[in-house]
Amino acid sequence: MEQAPLYKITKKAVKSEISLASAPMIASAGIIFLLGSAHLLYTFHGTKLHPRDPALQTRMREVSPVITRETSMWNAWIGFNATHSCSSILFGLVWGYLALVHPYFLFNSHFLLGLGFVFLAFYVFLGKAYFFSIPFRGIVLASVLYVAAIGVNWA
Repeated sequence: MEQAPLYKITKKAVKSEISLASAPMIASAGIIFLLGSAHLLYTFHGTKLHPRDPALQTRMREVSPVITRETSMWNAWIGFNATHSCSSILFGLVWGYLALVHPYFLFNSHFLLGLGFVFLAFYVFLGKAYFFSIPFRGIVLASVLYVAAIGVNWA
């Protein structure tokens, strides 16, 4: 005996409600993606993420971290920046894709919505504590849009 669904969802109702929530979610993901992409570009091209003091960069190339002698502080710096960038790019791609192509799945997954919120909240904390104003403001804007998307979806 087949059980009747607890609620009936029409395609039209889902599409209009989800599209309202998808727009700020896509914008949020896009901001984080762009910040991550710019950071990755600056990690490997140019001197924007280099120390202003050339002697410090020289020392970073010569000194290894306490945890291992297999790398230098400079190589660790580049690796940390690259992986940090990749996490932002991954967040932007996954949450942007889900909001665009599978919004019903995204907005009905408390796990994914919570995970995205924790990710952005942690980035806000890191941004306030360690970043400069431009990425911090971008992260805050992305976080506000993220919360707005959830609010629109739950309204």
